[in-house]
Amino acid sequence: MSTVQIYCNELRSPAILSSVNSSAFTSMTNRLFYGDNLEMLRQFIPDNSVDLCYIDPPFNSNRSYYQLYNNQGNQLRTQAFTDVWIWDDFATAGLSQILDNYQNKFTAQTIDLMAGLSKVLGKGSLLAYLVSITLRVAEIHRILKPNGSFYLHCDPTAGHYLKLILDAVFCPVGGDFKNEIVWCYSIGGKSNKRFGKKHDTILYYTKNTETYTFNEKDASICRKPNSHMKVRTDAAGRHYQQKTDKKTGKLYKYYLDEGKIAEDYWTDIETLNRQDKERLGYPTQKPEALLERIIKVSSNEGDIVLDAYCGCGTTLAVAQRLNRQWIGIDITYQSISLVLKRLENSFGSDVLAQIQLIGIPKDRESAIALASDQSNCRRTEYEKWAILTYSNNQALIQEKKGSHQGIEGLVYFLGKHGEFHKIILQVKRDNINFRDLDKMHEIIINKKASIVIYIVFEKNTYLVEKTQSYGFYYDRIDKNIYPRLQLVTIQEILEEGKRLKSP
Repeated sequence: MSTVQIYCNELRSPAILSSVNSSAFTSMTNRLFYGDNLEMLRQFIPDNSVDLCYIDPPFNSNRSYYQLYNNQGNQLRTQAFTDVWIWDDFATAGLSQILDNYQNKFTAQTIDLMAGLSKVLGKGSLLAYLVSITLRVAEIHRILKPNGSFYLHCDPTAGHYLKLILDAVFCPVGGDFKNEIVWCYSIGGKSNKRFGKKHDTILYYTKNTETYTFNEKDASICRKPNSHMKVRTDAAGRHYQQKTDKKTGKLYKYYLDEGKIAEDYWTDIETLNRQDKERLGYPTQKPEALLERIIKVSSNEGDIVLDAYCGCGTTLAVAQRLNRQWIGIDITYQSISLVLKRLENSFGSDVLAQIQLIGIPKDRESAIALASDQSNCRRTEYEKWAILTYSNNQALIQEKKGSHQGIEGLVYFLGKHGEFHKIILQVKRDNINFRDLDKMHEIIINKKASIVIYIVFEKNTYLVEKTQSYGFYYDRIDKNIYPRLQLVTIQEILEEGKRLKSP
């Protein structure tokens, strides 16, 4: 990962964010932000700078979503994100920003709408969700170029409220609602107590009523043949069907190859099934074909595409393949790690040199700042960041349950006779002592791990010597000896570039 250009910020700290020179971000092609997208949009993305924005935010589903890992026959899962909303201090502060027209960012219609919704809905989970989305949509409108386009992916849970919000943000200042796109699919959504849920909604807006990118050719799809009409072929080899107008007797030809502008319901793109080659185990992953249509229609080569909830990076991967510049933002390091791995696997390691990675700890102080963030959405981010960084994004993240709650990472390696061994990675926020080492030794025994590595802030000579007393793993393939219990510090990971070396 040494080729990735890294910038750091103390999360949720405008002072630290402001200290990073924003002009430095214009020299490289693509940017990947780790952190709260509201702060990242406000601090780093200039006005009128993005051609196309697509977001697939949480839907207010009131559930948690898990990322699945399949590795050497072992299936693990860990929480990717939680789509559960509460009315808390952040929601209160967000609503105040809207009603007080913070930095003159909100239209009068947006202010009136949110004031009305607060009376109708009350200060609960739904309003907290809508406040969060409104704050971010206002920033997205700000950063779009005058001819920019915006697509918001949602479902019927709160889509009717989201359309009101988008109308209030875009339309009073020259923007326009273009389409409510219904994306239909056949997988999932079955029920014996209601009609099956088989569609999502994509709300399509432009910042300008008349001037915006819409590539008609890329919006076209092949015409489906009418099963009751004969398919014919002309002298040029083109396929068509013909129909006679009953009133005029005139004969019309419908060429299937030429295609037509897609309607606002899309039935030709299926959602991903469990065996799909695209699947990465990410719970809300969208098919590349869906993003390819949106990106091709509403941007051109060289344009800037932004996804402020980039998740597993489908938007970014498609934008990369279609020669667009891109900006991605996500609040979980699992997603950042997955995006980097996906891009490297798809385009080679050289693609990492084109990425500016912003928001990742680069020194001990910023690592401590991340470890100290105990908000709900950030509680386990330090552990995930430390494990994935040290393992070069190879570890499988596993959340422990019951009285042993926490995060651990698993790395599997192959033994001489084809058997699988595992390395367990764990993170300690506080100072470590001999008792902690004894507990780690118990993990080696109970979980049948070949090696356990403890990522810590501090270690001393006595602790390192103590680890030697727990024995060694001898690798019969590379003929090396590895301590069964190892300590590595955050300083070694960040300043010395120390990374996992497995048998």
